[in-house]
Amino acid sequence: MRRWWILIVLSLAACAAPPPLPGQPEAEVLARWGTPTARYAMPGGVTRLEFATGPYGRTTWMVDVDAAGRVTAANQVLNEASFAAFQAHAAGMTREQLLRTLGTPGERRSGGWQGGEVWSWRYPTNDCLWFQVSIGADGIVRDGAYGIDPRCDAPSDRAPQ
Repeated sequence: MRRWWILIVLSLAACAAPPPLPGQPEAEVLARWGTPTARYAMPGGVTRLEFATGPYGRTTWMVDVDAAGRVTAANQVLNEASFAAFQAHAAGMTREQLLRTLGTPGERRSGGWQGGEVWSWRYPTNDCLWFQVSIGADGIVRDGAYGIDPRCDAPSDRAPQ
């Protein structure tokens, strides 16, 4: 049980940390934010560090580090601008490209009779939406769209009886 509390506290500390700045050493980022949820090899010798807060968290930071170990970019990718950019070139993307773009999804479900999967990400919004991407059985992205977060279908404590 103690281990869970430590993980929760460290996760919350990472959420409160300011974003890394260009030129900052990777070691400082790791000291402040902890172990990334994933690492991705990018073109040009860049490594992308993923700091996801899922499955119920609403942020995923992608921090790009050059071959010299310095931050070149840091972006919170779970937002409508990132989703719009993703939708413009989503079709034909592989699972690996999708992960490098939006990070680890909060939820993965099988795609039913058509095969494949649907991946979903919660993001900061006042509407009860999440962003979903359908992936074919061949591992290729078909499309991405907004959907109603099923947590919104939970019964309300204030419902008339």
